[in-house]
This record gives sequence, C-alpha cells and structure tokens, in this order.
Amino acid sequence: MYGAAERTAFRGAEKRYKLYKTLPHRPKSRMKTTSGTKPTDLSDVVDFKAVLDSFASGRDLPTGILRFDCDGFDRPVFCIDDRPGFFFIPSALTIEEQCYWIRESLATFPQPPNRTNLTAIYGPIYGLFNAAQNQKVLIETEDTDTLVDHELNGSKSSPHSQKFLFAETSSVHRVETCKSIAALALLKKLRWSTLGLQFDWSKRNYDVSLPHNKIPDALCTLAKKMAVPALPFGEDFHPEAAIVNYFGPSDMLGGHLDDMELDWTRPIVSISLGCKAIFLLGGKTREDVPIAMFLRSGDIVLMAGEARECFHGVPRIFTDDGHAEISAILSQFSAEDDRCYADYIRNSRININIRQVN
Repeated sequence: MYGAAERTAFRGAEKRYKLYKTLPHRPKSRMKTTSGTKPTDLSDVVDFKAVLDSFASGRDLPTGILRFDCDGFDRPVFCIDDRPGFFFIPSALTIEEQCYWIRESLATFPQPPNRTNLTAIYGPIYGLFNAAQNQKVLIETEDTDTLVDHELNGSKSSPHSQKFLFAETSSVHRVETCKSIAALALLKKLRWSTLGLQFDWSKRNYDVSLPHNKIPDALCTLAKKMAVPALPFGEDFHPEAAIVNYFGPSDMLGGHLDDMELDWTRPIVSISLGCKAIFLLGGKTREDVPIAMFLRSGDIVLMAGEARECFHGVPRIFTDDGHAEISAILSQFSAEDDRCYADYIRNSRININIRQVN
C-alpha cells in the first residue's frame, strides 16, 4: 500500500529519488550557515555503464538485462527482459560529439522559428546564448529605434520581436524600459525548445501551420543511425520533430507518455547530455513499479512499440562532483570562449528527443 502522498508506485519511486535539500544548519560559532542534500539509496538503480563493463569483460549480465544483437550496428545495445521495445545504448557518443550537441542545443536550437518556453512571454528571441556570453540584457521598450544595430547582438530581428531586444547593460538607462532581464538569467530559465514540426503544448499536438525549419541534417543522420536497433529489418526512421529539454539542478520531469505521434512502431531517439540523471521506466499504468536507471552524458535510449505505452520520467539529476560525471566534458570546454558552455553544463542536463511524427 502507498501513502496518500505517494498514491501510485510511480509516484513513490519519484519521491524516493527526488532531490531533497536538508534544512540549513547553523554551527554554534554562528559564523556560517551550511546546508546539504538528504542521502539517497541508489542500490537498486540499474547502471548500464557497469553492464557495459561486464559485457566487455565477458562476465554475466545482471538478471533481466539482455544484450540485443543487431546486425551491422557498431555499438553494444542492451534491453530489459520485461520492457519490450526499450533499448539502451551506453556511451553512444564520444566526448567530442557530446560537446558538439551541447553547443548546438544552447546556441542553435533555441533560435527562431524554433519555439521555446520563453516564446509565449517574449516572442521570438534571437541570439540568446550569444547575448548571455556577452552579458547583455533583454529589454522591453516602446521605442526600439533608440537602440542601434550593434546593440541588438548583431542578429536579425523580425516584426514580432521588436518589443523585446538585447542591449548592452550600459545602454539600458537610455531607453524607456518596462521590463528587463539579464540574458544569462533568461538562459537559465530555458526549459524546452522544439525543432522541425512544432509541438503545441497547450493542445498536445503538432501544429503544421507554425513556421518551422527541417531538423538539421547532422541530427537527422545521427537519429537514423541510432534508431536501427528499434526498427524492423530494412525499414527506415524519418525524423520530423525534436523536443529538447533543459534541466536545472533541482528540475525533474514527471511521469508521462509520449503518445502524440501516429506510428508508435517508430522509436523515440533520446540523447542525454551533461549531468548524470535517474530515469524511471514504468509500465502501462502508474501502478506498475518502475525500473530506475542512470542516464549519463552520451547515452542514448530508444523507445518503440510497447515501450511507447510505458510511463517514464526523470526525478533527479546529479550536479555534485561525486555523481555528475562530467569532468571529461568540462575539460573540453576549458578555453576562454567556451566558459559560458562550461558554466551552464556543470550543473545542468540536456535531453534531445527525436521523433517521426507521421
């Protein structure tokens, strides 16, 4: 039986792995206040990095974890015995590939006509990451002519974006400002962006009438390659849309279904970047006890067929040095020009979900 606060098996697992901060402790000296996080029992979390190590050394795999044999696929793939249609590809991306997609996710994917969670508030925002790098401020002004072109971050603007523009911090006092926010603070508020066919979150469907670009060729190529284990032999995957999720230190993604695409035999290709996370894979109802597993940067998950009917979510990301496991990424972002990328990803996670809609 589950308590009133837990209600279902899935909710109970979310509460078990969620980040809980302890109350601040003030030592007797009263010189400083300290706080921390409550310890979490991770002993039941499936670790596919350890599974990969066992496979590579010829040791037995954990009970219920199977190696999936896929002809012509050049990476080890694993599946779970009682979750048909679910595939896990550990360490699918190199460190260099991970850094490339982190850059794209922050600098390119939020660019219009792609929509983000910020679009409804500010309209299309051009050059958000570049503005954050250059410590600019997004301002609302009635007289945008008072700002010269170089103060617009050197980016193109549209008639819909004229009310909110990036400006140098030093120039903000020269305009009639109704609302302003630092670009860096805005970047930290970014929670999702949509590529290709645009998803309407209010209606929970794809709105083909919204302006959109095709998914970038490089992302299409990667998704097609990685989707192979989840496809019937000889069939293709046609990426038409992607949702990019951005997680801050205390963020979680509650249990849900991805059920808006027409053909569930085609997989969702899910790419993990940045800080390590816990992923919960449940069953067809929230009453089914979910399986918890670690997701590390560079891991790829495929969900097709019956797995598309399973509730899933992310109750926790790890940002502490002992668990985040992103030192290799940070070493690649050590140059001065990459400082903003490093500062962002050291306590964040990015997830790219590529889908075939039709």
